[in-house]
Amino acid sequence: MIDGLPLATVVLLCLAALVAGWIDSVVGGGGLIQLPALLVGLPASTPVATVSGTNKLSSVAGTAMASGVYLRKVRIDWPTTLVMVAAAFAGSSLGAHLIQYFSRAVFLPITIVVVAGIGLYTWRNPKLGQVTHLKHDGAPHWLLTIGLGGLVGVWDGLIGPGTGVFFVIGLVSLLGYEFLRATAMAKLANLATNVAALIVLGTSGHILWATGAIMAACNLTGGAIGSTMAVRRGNSFIRTVFLVAIAIIEVTLIYEAGST
Repeated sequence: MIDGLPLATVVLLCLAALVAGWIDSVVGGGGLIQLPALLVGLPASTPVATVSGTNKLSSVAGTAMASGVYLRKVRIDWPTTLVMVAAAFAGSSLGAHLIQYFSRAVFLPITIVVVAGIGLYTWRNPKLGQVTHLKHDGAPHWLLTIGLGGLVGVWDGLIGPGTGVFFVIGLVSLLGYEFLRATAMAKLANLATNVAALIVLGTSGHILWATGAIMAACNLTGGAIGSTMAVRRGNSFIRTVFLVAIAIIEVTLIYEAGST
């Protein structure tokens, strides 16, 4: 047994981490697979913060691997990325501190509407994200970058699932980047949010280290496979996976809202 969990449960959690790493590396949203798996697999008495912390330990490995692949293959807008990363780190730290005071149920109705709107907007605009055509310059660009990083960072520290998707759609629809470049930039921002939350939750004792480490190895493997496929197949492939991820997220959120 690992962290008091039966071997069969650990195996299933590892499979979930593998699939989540693949989805996360392509477009984001892998948390919608991994986090529910942890909620089901861990004892009901496990604090929400511990579930989130263990999820972060697993996710950070796959995100780091995917970031490395994208950095080698994709040209990144570094000034924008670094500003977004800083804002995302700060936002995630705040969200991780606030997690013990908020209920996920508070955010579900708003999130369901937002995710549905994102999916519909992307589906109705097939040329969206196929080429980079920045929509703003100067102060508007930087304010949107900081706002995107900060808000999505808070979401990741507080709630988690869908973070990569929110980063990607913000970079594509608000700022005007193509899907491949947006995904690469989103990976670095998502890595920052994962590390920030991991520091806060880890120092608070809210991580199952053995379980999280084993899941991290599987998540890393999925991240390596997914990011390599995304770079090789390009924007159209990422857009397709993005829409599928949106559908999965929406169904999961609606189900969760109905069960609360």
